[in-house]
Amino acid sequence: MAATGKSCAIGRFAAFLSQRGLRLTAQRRAILDAVFGTHQHFTADELLVWARALDRSVSRATVYRMLPLLTESGLVRALDLGKNSKVFDPNYADHPNHNHLICENCDRIIEFESEEIARLAEDIGRRLGFEVTGQKLHLTGACVEFGARGTCAHKGRRHGRSG
Repeated sequence: MAATGKSCAIGRFAAFLSQRGLRLTAQRRAILDAVFGTHQHFTADELLVWARALDRSVSRATVYRMLPLLTESGLVRALDLGKNSKVFDPNYADHPNHNHLICENCDRIIEFESEEIARLAEDIGRRLGFEVTGQKLHLTGACVEFGARGTCAHKGRRHGRSG
């Protein structure tokens, strides 16, 4: 996320906390810096490692308490990809209608936006009497590299972005 986008997201989250009578503590600030300092999807455990690199006092409990606040604020989206833990998407605020292509073998997640999918969603909504206000799509499959080699250079690297 660009520096202005990051500071805007942090400002929005600070206002969100204030409305709930909560403060933006140093630990919370480190977590925010970690979340909005990346475009990668992340697990709670990865966020803990990143936040502790910024502030060694960040606790696991604070990370786990912050994640629901981040999703409730609308700045981060929790994704259930059918694995043992949720993955969090920090790109949601900037691109709320992006979609995900997920490799079932190497866990790579590629974000993409599609005008065709957006038009299709509008068309379906119109035909069924809905005003579409958002869309999200998760496509799963196997990346070609894994299928050809039985292994993949992307294993363990979750994020990619496509137009």
